[in-house]
Amino acid sequence: MSQFPVLTIDGPAGSGKGTVAEHVAQTLGWQLLDSGALYRLVALAAQKKKIAFDDNSRLTELAETLDAVFLPCEEGSTEVRLDNKDVTQAIRSEDCGLMASKIAAKAGVRKALLKRQRDYLISPGLVADGRDMGTVVFPDAFAKVFLTASVEERAKRRFNQLNQKGVDVSLASLIIDIEERDFRDINRSEAPLIAANDAITIDTSHLSIKQVVAQVLAIVKNRQ
Repeated sequence: MSQFPVLTIDGPAGSGKGTVAEHVAQTLGWQLLDSGALYRLVALAAQKKKIAFDDNSRLTELAETLDAVFLPCEEGSTEVRLDNKDVTQAIRSEDCGLMASKIAAKAGVRKALLKRQRDYLISPGLVADGRDMGTVVFPDAFAKVFLTASVEERAKRRFNQLNQKGVDVSLASLIIDIEERDFRDINRSEAPLIAANDAITIDTSHLSIKQVVAQVLAIVKNRQ
């Protein structure tokens, strides 16, 4: 077990884990690991290099040599760079998210990114956000949270985010996309999406970000 504490926040797409993890990390003054961004970066890099999604060996090599950097910016935001180019917005597209979900099922890719994820654990502590943080990457974490929400609520959240960015998308199509992504994540053979046995589950369907953050911080305080 590491000498530094780890809080894992897992959950499906749209459950709020990314935003919650960011707020909690800022409040605690801990490092933040957005593991989903790493898979999105591999997906984006594969697309740019025209690597087929069934080419497991090249995808694994790509994950092993990924030239990715996360640069802290003002107000707690982060700039993501791939091959020294700003891809902060590019990796947040719906297409990139769907590609990342498919790539995340690759055993070679997951193994290649495992050490990179664990390297984020430095003083004074780490908040790790993803789908297998509490089950695979940091199984000895001192506190584990699993966020969930109804498919409809998660689709509405994504719909509002995209509308604010001027992206025209239908709510019905987002519901289908999320259901398909959930199925892939839950049923993949490598590190499937599942709550750790010792994780505390929070349904965020009818909670604000502030309310969820407060609950997570209370869990951390109780565990400490």
